[in-house]
Amino acid sequence: MKKANIFVNTMHAGVLEKLSDGFNFTYIQNYEGTAVSLTIPIGKDPIYFKNFPSFFEGLLPEGMRLEILIKENKIDKNDYFKQLLVVGQDLVGNVTAQGVLDE
Repeated sequence: MKKANIFVNTMHAGVLEKLSDGFNFTYIQNYEGTAVSLTIPIGKDPIYFKNFPSFFEGLLPEGMRLEILIKENKIDKNDYFKQLLVVGQDLVGNVTAQGVLDE
């Protein structure tokens, strides 16, 4: 399983997990910050996504920046999760991601 720690305004908000059949986002216990996005409301239960969550996909580079990222890091163009981990500290807005590719 692959995981990414998600931060909002440098506060650890939750964990995005890549599953064999989709993705789960779970807020950490006692998180008191703002929601990661409107499509990922704060709650106790994991939020399941069949496909990579569109909110996170929208934070990823496009165009020439994406092509450079893919080439330099040898990432599949469709592996949005790995792209998120590679550029996670340089995302647009107040959300950042960091994690491990394999446990």
